[in-house]
Amino acid sequence: MPVGFTKVSALGVEEQRVLIISDFTSSAAQWQRLGDGYRVEARFILWHQDSVLQVPASSLFRYRDGWALFVVENGHAKRRVVKLGKRNGLVAQIDEGVKLGENVINHPSDEVDDGKRVTIRIID
Repeated sequence: MPVGFTKVSALGVEEQRVLIISDFTSSAAQWQRLGDGYRVEARFILWHQDSVLQVPASSLFRYRDGWALFVVENGHAKRRVVKLGKRNGLVAQIDEGVKLGENVINHPSDEVDDGKRVTIRIID
């Protein structure tokens, strides 16, 4: 049974909320000034693993029955079918299909295709 709810902010933005019960683990000196009605922004770690090969989710696209991306090989775009592990909206873990150090094309346009000549451009 879902326990979250939608609340409309003062600016009219719908926000997804959930009530929680928490406890402080730090010393009272760090939180003693808090009072009723304070907002808490929390970060939850749902999964962790050391040495994970990951790519931006924006480099991935659906291909056949799975996922693929383009890497740059000898100045040409090469489509690679990849096996994904864990992912969120920003990054995806690569279990198979890409090696560490390979250049992945982020946000490939419709003009990028397998074998098409490309130029690497690094944007800071």
